[in-house]
Amino acid sequence: MKRQLRVTKADGTGEAYLHTKVIGAVNNALSATGQADMALAEELAEVVTFYLYNQSGKRKVTSNEIFSMVKAVLASTGHEEAAAALSEHAYERRLKRTRTEVLAINVHDYPDMERLFQANPLPPRTRWDKARIVHDLTAKSGLPRQTARAVASAVEQQIFNMGVSTVPLSLIKQLVLGEAATTLRAERELQMV
Repeated sequence: MKRQLRVTKADGTGEAYLHTKVIGAVNNALSATGQADMALAEELAEVVTFYLYNQSGKRKVTSNEIFSMVKAVLASTGHEEAAAALSEHAYERRLKRTRTEVLAINVHDYPDMERLFQANPLPPRTRWDKARIVHDLTAKSGLPRQTARAVASAVEQQIFNMGVSTVPLSLIKQLVLGEAATTLRAERELQMV
């Protein structure tokens, strides 16, 4: 029986290696160049997974190592454009993370927003950190780590799609609550089937 490979994320946390995440990353890269092909994505992801599990004695791998391996597999199989698209996507995500700030304020209606702009000094700002959502959902709400990561990723994507650089904490809380409810409902429905 093969040991479960562990992945060390960029924020220092760890999680189990998921082959399906590699399939998704490969297919997203192929899709970005108009070459979406789930069967090909599965084959290429299998190469990555095989390599990672057959490294001599390794039980841990970093997310950066997986990323590099996916790029190498894409490039070496004639999908250089997809490898470049994957790199571009990762770069843009890092850039958005560094440019997005969270304002420690709860905005419930228009007068709250007016007070925000009149406040002196402005409320404290912190850098966007998806790991905080994961931590809060696991520590305070007891959600499984994988579920919390899925919720945090969806919320992050919603924030980035808005194209804003400053986000009130209250908006993040509302997005997290909505996404968590949707995710938990979907998980429950899947269990009933």
